Amino acid sequence: MKTHQKENFLIKKVKPFNPKIVKDVNSLLIALKDCGFQGRNLGLAVDILEKMVSDKNCLTVLTLSGAMVPAGMGELISVLMEYELIDILISTGANITHDLVDAASNVGHYLGSPNVDDDELFKHRINRIYDIFLPEENYDKADIKLLEIIHSSFDEKNIQITPSDFLQKIGSKLSVDCILSIAAKNNIPIFIPAFSDSELALKLIKYNIYEGYNFQFDILEDVKKFGEIVKTYKDYGTLIVGGGVPRNWAQQIFPMLDQFDKVIKMGYNYSVRIHTASEYDGGLSGSTFSEAKSWGKYSLESKHVSVWCDATIALPILVTGLLQRLKII
Repeated sequence: MKTHQKENFLIKKVKPFNPKIVKDVNSLLIALKDCGFQGRNLGLAVDILEKMVSDKNCLTVLTLSGAMVPAGMGELISVLMEYELIDILISTGANITHDLVDAASNVGHYLGSPNVDDDELFKHRINRIYDIFLPEENYDKADIKLLEIIHSSFDEKNIQITPSDFLQKIGSKLSVDCILSIAAKNNIPIFIPAFSDSELALKLIKYNIYEGYNFQFDILEDVKKFGEIVKTYKDYGTLIVGGGVPRNWAQQIFPMLDQFDKVIKMGYNYSVRIHTASEYDGGLSGSTFSEAKSWGKYSLESKHVSVWCDATIALPILVTGLLQRLKII
């Protein structure tokens, strides 16, 4: 094992955080880079994001887990797409369902509390997402809007389609700004790997029973579609919110392509991940970056950082700082 001199460890001193010099979110993040713990990781994260979105040859992928849209993060995601800072969105079905709820209800979620009688909420048909309330009637509004779009978009009742193409059709028919509509407008594919795990899928089952629509979703074709997009780029980056299926679905594309196309450069070059999971139980919602390198999911020279933090704290700070740094806002 290589040994180092004492001086090799003592290179740069901590700079105590000075709020007097912080003028905006970007300068806050710059100052945090000279501190410790997750504040430092947050400062490093915005540097990686800046490199990622400034690389014109880089495919930028946002993976979205957790109840981000109900918690008020939908507009933030829309802004990233509006300014072409992400090329692909990979999400849980729930987030896209809640986006449709907001589009149909002019924001359909309410501030609530975790300290409440859930039995009473059920009697009032109010769904609770930690400290957010969603009345069932707003699901109904989304239901009406979705069926209306389906009626106007499909002439046949037997429909073979990929989930991403289906979502593009839905988004193109929405007249209000939301994740679905802005993605459709900017030709940004939305992939939902676990499509059946959502209220959106349950509505389609309902339409099958009562309206006669028979949707046959080709989920494997979406994997191939994502692979074809990846092959057109030189570099690749991810902004990972949480983990779960969206994260690993994004990562598995390189082991898949390795089976068919040995020419493609393996692994993501950049990645920022916001999470609160632990690696010690073998989970971390899809492993550490280092472990993922062994699978070829990240390049050996990749620039990456994990920020252990509630995403509703870290994501708005990171995105706002990034937009300020790029002089977009």
